[in-house]
Amino acid sequence: MSLFWRIFALNAVVLGTATALLLWAPVTVSVPVVLTEAVILVGGLVVMLFANGALLRLGLAPLDRLTKLMATVDLLRPGQRLPAQGGGEVADVIRTFNAMLERLEQERVASSARVLLAQEGERRRIAQELHDEVGQSMTAILLGLKRASDRAPEPLSKELQEIQEITRDSLDEVRRLVRRLRPGVLDDLGLVSALTSLTEDFATYTGLRVGRRFDAELPALDPETELVLYRVAQESLTNAARHAEAERVTVALRCARDTVVLTVTDDGHGITTPREGAGIRGMRERALFIGGSLEVAPAPRAGAATGTTATGTGTQVTLTAPVSRKQL
Repeated sequence: MSLFWRIFALNAVVLGTATALLLWAPVTVSVPVVLTEAVILVGGLVVMLFANGALLRLGLAPLDRLTKLMATVDLLRPGQRLPAQGGGEVADVIRTFNAMLERLEQERVASSARVLLAQEGERRRIAQELHDEVGQSMTAILLGLKRASDRAPEPLSKELQEIQEITRDSLDEVRRLVRRLRPGVLDDLGLVSALTSLTEDFATYTGLRVGRRFDAELPALDPETELVLYRVAQESLTNAARHAEAERVTVALRCARDTVVLTVTDDGHGITTPREGAGIRGMRERALFIGGSLEVAPAPRAGAATGTTATGTGTQVTLTAPVSRKQL
């Protein structure tokens, strides 16, 4: 039944009921109208309006739910759908909207995958150029400064040594940037070794205490999944150092059935605003790229007396990545 006939039927029920009551009820209308008759008529009108409003609200409720979903839907949180209730045109509208969401989510995943692959390709190219061009040039400068310092008289030799130390520090910074852009240990030794190196470097440069909890036996993962897990851990550690004012961060990696779960938990001041920045949305896009899901929530803490879990200060980032059957 179309929306027009549904509304027409609802109004017909209300008006038909009112007409039947007027026909069989012992009520007459005098001229001029008596006060009691006016009260009865106005009361009947109010009852009809309320009944009509209630029936219309019931009939149009699926459209109200659809409007709320339209206002809150987020393509980075896929799977938000409405059941095609209401019948007729209302159900057709809901089914069309669900199909549109499905298509938009697929297009978003495809476009995000292209962007992320392009970003990683550019990171690899820049890291290679920094390593081959800048790194080698600075190494040659260090060797030249060393030879000049050895032959120079004492006052000049001391200045050259200071310049040599500055150059060495700059070379170390370039190497650190190369590792952040494209972690070679991830390609050579795997995810656990890459995360271990990442947390050690993070603790060295930030001064935070970093804990690690990695399962002893983890399934083999494809390179894209390993890279996403590494990037999410990297971004989470960076957020903890820049925004959370944390003192300790824990990185955990475990296997749960056919998924791998990465959690990064800090003891900072926690999430203060519901609005997500570019960093979190970027992590969500990476999670969708591998068919996973990302959750950012207040960090749990153990109860002091009972050992139960309660919400405390800090933030916990959880990435759940699927493991394909071929890799299990």
